[in-house]
Amino acid sequence: MAATVHCSIVSAEREIFFGAVEMVVASGTDGELGIFPGHTPLLTGVKPGPVRLRLEGGVEEVFFASGGYIEVQPNAVTILADTAFRADDIDEAAAIEAQQKAARELADNRADIDFGRVSADLAEQAAMLRTIRKFREQR
Repeated sequence: MAATVHCSIVSAEREIFFGAVEMVVASGTDGELGIFPGHTPLLTGVKPGPVRLRLEGGVEEVFFASGGYIEVQPNAVTILADTAFRADDIDEAAAIEAQQKAARELADNRADIDFGRVSADLAEQAAMLRTIRKFREQR
């Protein structure tokens, strides 16, 4: 039996995942993180994108986190996400449409557009689509 660490993924609305994992992979603000049991304590931001969990027995689950924080303790990993959900719950068509809409708004170049918000929307939709691809790869 492989060593495990307790992991929880929590969004503002609800707890998305709670259980023992062999590994957590997420995009931190300083780069990609691979977290195993006994990892050095860490607190860092989470960039929008996939969060992969390897469960006991090697089964992988993929989630999407739109940002937030990850706290690592020797026996626990907590991801406090702005928004989070399972990759298989993502509506790919809606994500593509939202990405195209944000790209059109950005290209429109009107003075009344909030370019920061539109750029963030575009980045989040791209991260959702990356998450869907990761989910498909692991199937």
